Amino acid sequence: MRIAVAGSQGLIGTAVVSALREAGHTVVRLVRREALDDDEFSWDPETFGVPAESLEGVDAVIGLGGVGVGNQRWTGRFKQELRDSRITPTEVLAEAVAAAGVPTFLSASATGFYGNTGSHVATESDAAGEGFLAGLVTDWERAATANAGSSTRVVLLRTAPVLARRGGLLGRLRPIFWFGLGGPIGSGEQYFSWITLPDEVRAIAFLLESSISGPVNLCSPGALPFGEFASALGRSMHRPTIMKVPAFAAKAVGGEMAEEMILFSQRVAPDVLTEHGFSFRHPDIDTALGYVNA
Repeated sequence: MRIAVAGSQGLIGTAVVSALREAGHTVVRLVRREALDDDEFSWDPETFGVPAESLEGVDAVIGLGGVGVGNQRWTGRFKQELRDSRITPTEVLAEAVAAAGVPTFLSASATGFYGNTGSHVATESDAAGEGFLAGLVTDWERAATANAGSSTRVVLLRTAPVLARRGGLLGRLRPIFWFGLGGPIGSGEQYFSWITLPDEVRAIAFLLESSISGPVNLCSPGALPFGEFASALGRSMHRPTIMKVPAFAAKAVGGEMAEEMILFSQRVAPDVLTEHGFSFRHPDIDTALGYVNA
C-alpha cells in the first residue's frame, strides 16, 4: 500500500511510519514545514492546504496531529490551541482525501470522548460524555467524518494514554516515582485506560488492512483503578508508592486538566478490536510495564 501520514514526527507517528515501512508499505509524510526529503510533502491547513500531488496513488491517509492535551494547564488560550491544532487540520486533510478519492482515512481521536465513565465500561456504542475533552473530541471526529466524502472508509482512532519506553505519559511519571513521590491521586479508585505503543501501532496496521469503519477504541482490555496502576508502576521501578495526592491538591496544581485527565474515571474497552480478532501483545499492566522496563 501507499500510505500518507500527517503527524509523522510525534511519539505515535514515528513508530507507525517505521512499522509500516518494515512491513513493506510505501509511506509519504505530510509535514508542516519545508519538505526536506524525497518522501516528504509540505502542507499547511491555514494557507495552501494539501498539495494534490502528495495524495496521488495513495491508498490510505493517517492523520495523527494535535498539540498534546497534557502539555500544560488548560488556560483559555491553550484550550483554543488544542482545538486549532486538531479541528481545522482534520477538516482540510479530510477534504483533500475526498478530492483525491483516497479510499481509507484513519483519523486520530481519543478516549476522552467518553468523559467521566465512573465504573461503567465504555464501548464504541456509547454516546459522548461531558467536559471539555469530550466536546473537543466530538468536534474533532465530526471534522473527519463530515468532510472525507461518502466513498471513503473513515476510522476514528480513539486512543487511550500511550505507555512507551521513552516519552509519553511515563516520561512525565517516571521521575516522580524514581524519587519515591509516586502514589494514588485523588481516591485512586478512578479507572485508568491505557495502551502500549507497540499495540497502538499494531492496531493501526490492523485497521488499515481491515474493512472496519467508525470509532475504534485503541486501549488495552486491562483498564484498572489508578491506585493499582500507581502500585504496579512503583513495583516495576522498585520504588515505594506511599505518597497520596488529594484531589483538591491535584486540582490546585493542574486545574481542569488534572480533573479531566487524572481524576475522571476512564474505564474503556476495545470491543471493536477484540470482536474482529485483534490480539493484544500487552493485555494487562504487568506485561505492559515489563515491555516498558525491558
